[in-house]
Amino acid sequence: MSSSPSSFVSSPIQSNMALFHPFLSHSASLHHLPPTPRQPRPLKLLLSLSSPPHPLRPLIPTRRQLSTIKCGAVADIKPPAPPLDEHQEEEEDHKVLVGPTSEAERRGERVVADYDWTEEWYPLYLTQDIPDDAPLGLTVFDKQLVLYRNSSGELQCYQDRCPHRLAKLSEGQLIDGRLECLYHGWQFEAQGKCVKIPQLPADAKIPKSACLKTYEVRDSQGVAWVWMSQKTPPNPSKIPWFENFARPGFQDTSTTHELPYDHSILLENLMDPAHVPISHDRTDWSAKREDAQPLRFEVTERSDRGFAGWWGKTSDPSAKSFLRFEAPCSLQNNREIVDKDGEKHYFTGLFLCRPTGQGKSMLIVRFGGTKRSPLAKLFPIWYFHQNAGKVFEQDMGFLSSQNEVLMKEKVPTKELYLNLKSSDTWVAEYRRWMDKVGHGMPYHFGHSTISLPKEPAVVEHAPAGLVAGVSASLPAKGGIGSMHAPNLANRYFRHVVHCKICRNVVKAFQAWQKALTAIAVASTALAILVSGRQWKALLLVSSAICSAGVYACSAAIALNTTNFIRTHRRL
Repeated sequence: MSSSPSSFVSSPIQSNMALFHPFLSHSASLHHLPPTPRQPRPLKLLLSLSSPPHPLRPLIPTRRQLSTIKCGAVADIKPPAPPLDEHQEEEEDHKVLVGPTSEAERRGERVVADYDWTEEWYPLYLTQDIPDDAPLGLTVFDKQLVLYRNSSGELQCYQDRCPHRLAKLSEGQLIDGRLECLYHGWQFEAQGKCVKIPQLPADAKIPKSACLKTYEVRDSQGVAWVWMSQKTPPNPSKIPWFENFARPGFQDTSTTHELPYDHSILLENLMDPAHVPISHDRTDWSAKREDAQPLRFEVTERSDRGFAGWWGKTSDPSAKSFLRFEAPCSLQNNREIVDKDGEKHYFTGLFLCRPTGQGKSMLIVRFGGTKRSPLAKLFPIWYFHQNAGKVFEQDMGFLSSQNEVLMKEKVPTKELYLNLKSSDTWVAEYRRWMDKVGHGMPYHFGHSTISLPKEPAVVEHAPAGLVAGVSASLPAKGGIGSMHAPNLANRYFRHVVHCKICRNVVKAFQAWQKALTAIAVASTALAILVSGRQWKALLLVSSAICSAGVYACSAAIALNTTNFIRTHRRL
């Protein structure tokens, strides 16, 4: 998972220790109850696929052309089987590869839904992490926004652009609840109204055009959501509601991560349980590569808004999890467990994936349940946060390279992917959903269709511009620290700058590190000066203890800020 952390375990102790692992593992002794299914919405318009929406480059072999290339893969060493003819080979492929899911798809027709990406609510940030005294620069696709709290604590969201000379307002500051542009000091308040221009003559009125483009923002279940349409009034009924998070006694651990690949790649990775035992082997005790096996999938719902269904291990048919994807970018994995006393418990792994531009995304991860293990309380919250960071780093190389290939090849995923029925069903469903709604997005990579970004991504190569750009796109509470290079592949910038808990933890460990270092040096100096053996011994022991504390603080800081590197990749 880089996104998909390892398997979520059925017992309450494991479910809390395996936080940030979206896929619940299974226990045959527990009963699993399905959530109430939603009614699928009717599909809209049928279009023929006889004319492909994009030209295929002749150098890229299609799946049909690839079928003529003789190749093979060996899962286990077995005696060679007699050769198969081409027809038999195709039949064997159909047994294991995901195929068409409807008659329309078999006939080469495409189902298209009415969709506009702006008429959706997007998850901006965990409300607990929004700074109280500084603006926050965020993006949705290529739209730059600034989010802050006014003097009343209410959330305000504007276009991140001063109407004067286009300076980023997220680089500004808050003065008496007003947002001030730090270029020339223009100040704005509710509804984007400009209330102060220092350079304006005393008898002059502020121009009406000196106002900001505003966006509706709502706080729901601890997440700030933004409505992106400037034409259609906000539709509150579209704000996602997650039933388990509203249940009595439900507790969750939530983190935010900025990631260097497209949100669609992030989502398909999060809905891929098959990679967990391999990619996240021994990240904790819930992921083991020897547990890799064929999986069972059952799609129960398909609609214009997404899809849902059951999945589980073939080795344990009694244990199933329920996955639901809902437009535009919400994914949840739920389980309901009845314990030996007949009490029902609810567990959820929730992933809110915001597109933040070409090749970039931001993820809010929330894991929780109605029962929590006492053992989990022994671990600090930041420990689970850093473990989540490690999980994402384990997948980062794969997903970043996948992003590069999709952008380079410029063909739909069916020309590039080999989706297995026993591992990739959700991935195929997601890309087919993209086929239906991708025409209403800035760009998309679908199963059979593709639309590339109309505008190239802006990349600043000059060092000064790079640092300024990174600084402007990050929370003011993080900034550019001397200890960390401005690199979005760095855990410090991917998570710590977005998390109040981890920022405070790093600061606290740094303060203790300095204090213990000073005490260790002072104790050593005094041990040299004093003449009594007992005092020398006491001071030297004190110095040794402080030195150990310095080392522990240094290790804790590194744990929160340093990327995970696989053993075979280390120097």
